[in-house]
Amino acid sequence: MKAIWNGSLIAESDHTIVVENNHYFPPAAVKKEFLTTSATHSICPWKGEASYFNVEVGGKVNKDAAWYYPTPKDAAKNIENYIAFWKGVQVSQ
Repeated sequence: MKAIWNGSLIAESDHTIVVENNHYFPPAAVKKEFLTTSATHSICPWKGEASYFNVEVGGKVNKDAAWYYPTPKDAAKNIENYIAFWKGVQVSQ
């Protein structure tokens, strides 16, 4: 799987984990130079509190376009620190 935004490859892995139709990429598969920490957080009843990253490519910012669970609930431990994308980031094979 690949995650692409604004013409740049943000993440690539053969080992994503699919949860609720979202591909979660292993942390090592994500190019961190395209991510900046966001102050945004949200709560999932069964996964826990999500933290967000902004995706920045070529001077453009896609606010909160990536998220992850740094300390997920037990039911989601398998995606701890794995990163998923939305908001126009194309995730495909």
